[in-house]
Amino acid sequence: MPPMTIDHDAIKKLAGLLNETGLTEIEITEGDKSLRVSKSVNVSYAAAPAAGGYAPAAAPALAAPAASVSAISADNHPGAVKSPMVGTVYLQSEPNAPKFVSKGAKIKAGDTICIIEAMKVMNPIKAEKGGTVTDILIDDAQPVEFGQVLVIIE
Repeated sequence: MPPMTIDHDAIKKLAGLLNETGLTEIEITEGDKSLRVSKSVNVSYAAAPAAGGYAPAAAPALAAPAASVSAISADNHPGAVKSPMVGTVYLQSEPNAPKFVSKGAKIKAGDTICIIEAMKVMNPIKAEKGGTVTDILIDDAQPVEFGQVLVIIE
């Protein structure tokens, strides 16, 4: 299979469309090739002592729109760890705690990569294999979809 050629003009147009429409992600598919452009929006979260977990801060801080191109091959990468559910992902067990994993970290099978909160239940997501974390494709307190790539382990 020949390598995919990247149409930089199409990426720029899609990134502009994201900013114009307020969308956070656009994906186009042509035959067996697809291109997804997404931007992240950071929301500030703070601990809620009464609830014992995360709660939105009084005024969410929105990041400046920063369009980025998702790794085209992340979905097909053999070391891709995908979300098994829809929910909100957390990269640490509680605010101000160390992150479960970081880029470049060596991990073993069974190590916790992140937690996904779904319906008020905290679900630890474990590594199915050991290796080195080469990419983290999510941000803390970000909503995730079923099958979305969370991290890449090589």
